[in-house]
Amino acid sequence: MKKSIIIIALASLSIACGNKKSNNQDGETVELTGSISIDGSGTVFPVSEAVAEEFLAEQPRVKVTVGESGTGGGFKKFGAGVIDICDASREIKDKEIELCKENGIEYVQLTVALDGITIVINKDNTWAKSITTEELKKLWEPNSQITKWNQIRNEWPNEEIHLYGPNTSHGTYDFFTEVIMGESGASRTDYNAVSDYNVAIQGIQNDKNALGYVGLSYYEENQDKLGVVGIDNGNGVVLPSIETVANNTYAPLSRSLFIFVSKKSAQKPEVKKFVEFYLDNAPELCKEVGYVPMPASGYDAEKEKFKNAISSK
Repeated sequence: MKKSIIIIALASLSIACGNKKSNNQDGETVELTGSISIDGSGTVFPVSEAVAEEFLAEQPRVKVTVGESGTGGGFKKFGAGVIDICDASREIKDKEIELCKENGIEYVQLTVALDGITIVINKDNTWAKSITTEELKKLWEPNSQITKWNQIRNEWPNEEIHLYGPNTSHGTYDFFTEVIMGESGASRTDYNAVSDYNVAIQGIQNDKNALGYVGLSYYEENQDKLGVVGIDNGNGVVLPSIETVANNTYAPLSRSLFIFVSKKSAQKPEVKKFVEFYLDNAPELCKEVGYVPMPASGYDAEKEKFKNAISSK
């Protein structure tokens, strides 16, 4: 299920917020209007949603729409010039770059947070405390014959394993298959493929024999309902957390999260202000929704990159 939020200023809220204003190039204060359209990654969605809500308090007359159609779905809209900003949980693919070129879409790629793909299980699962990357590969590889837990490890139950994961439109799917299988898109197809991560959460919550993978924030938000599996890449078992993602010991399932901003859209004052607001507030807001902020120097570099990109347009 595709989710979206539309953040619209109400007259009463505008008054309550004090009609905060922004400076124009001449130093005069102006209240921004207009609209900003964002779509893409379900993983980045919680960050962009939080930023949009905070932005509303500062610029109540700007309408911000945040959608969640998956990284692939977002890039299709972005490359067609339908949206201003694409949330992405992976790098842009060659075919998506070509689509942008065909439609004259120039863009700047900005890193906004760090994340760890998290292997989650049912709370009543008492056996799968850890899994190796090789076991994950055998479990998820194309045409995998593993259908029961004891086919992963002999001591695990002789019970069917029920798998959940994002569908092919999600950047999480692309990243997971790339780092675990060594090839983006290389995955078994006989699993519960979801467009909405909350469907996977609910399915795993209600099934003792379920296992799936989601972004760290979805586990953090539902850790009272789910169990988590540590990852062993040959250097010992590591659990996903803000600390292990930040220091990259949660390997190889740590990754960067991005927004792609149309340079043409960024010429609009409301979009320019929103992106600047995003980079200023991402360190705090991404922690609130369960993600990992970059070091301050990382955000400074992204701010400079954005400033240079729009000044050269």
